[in-house]
Amino acid sequence: MTVLLLVEDDPALVRTLRIALEARDFVVHHAATGAAAQALSAALRPGIAVVDLGLPDMTGVEVVRALRTSSAVPILVLSARDREADKVAALDAGADDYMTKPFGMDELLARLRAVMRRRPVESPAVIDAGDLVIDRSARRVTRAGVPVHLTPTEWNLLEVLLRTPGVLVRRRELLQEVWGPRYGEEANYLRVYVAQLRRKLEPDPAVPRHIRNEPGVGYRFEL
Repeated sequence: MTVLLLVEDDPALVRTLRIALEARDFVVHHAATGAAAQALSAALRPGIAVVDLGLPDMTGVEVVRALRTSSAVPILVLSARDREADKVAALDAGADDYMTKPFGMDELLARLRAVMRRRPVESPAVIDAGDLVIDRSARRVTRAGVPVHLTPTEWNLLEVLLRTPGVLVRRRELLQEVWGPRYGEEANYLRVYVAQLRRKLEPDPAVPRHIRNEPGVGYRFEL
């Protein structure tokens, strides 16, 4: 799951966004002020931040600038202000994208995915997910202390998912990264190798804990 910092002072919008985002496996933490946003960012190290420009204690641009001085967290500004000057100021302060209200939830989710792909949170070299330990630099996997053999294709698929833990990677992107640009529509390749990875890595492949999918869209690796 991806931890999302929501910086917004409209309670009704916060409720709407929380319901929609948590249904898509985001863990939402809310800050109604710029000061609270900075404190939460330092404590949580979120995977992405959504920031409104109109806050009671400071401007959203100031919040973006403050977050950017201490973190590489991807930032999406969500604001009713549609003037070019406001957009330029937010982007110059360090925001990765700018979206105006009102908005469609599908577009918001697509933009969040795009921003996280462009500025991914760095994945550690060694990933410890309970019984499953993955050493990316040594290309070594153990499960409950027992070495797990992965084929080169299985490892390449896992590595693409591990670049952005918790972030959905679309099927076409996975296919092109692992098999090459000519394989963007060969979804069967993906299903076969995901099933093989799950049999090797998951305690119960029928109820996967780590390699999760959004049907018809893509896959993500959950720590």
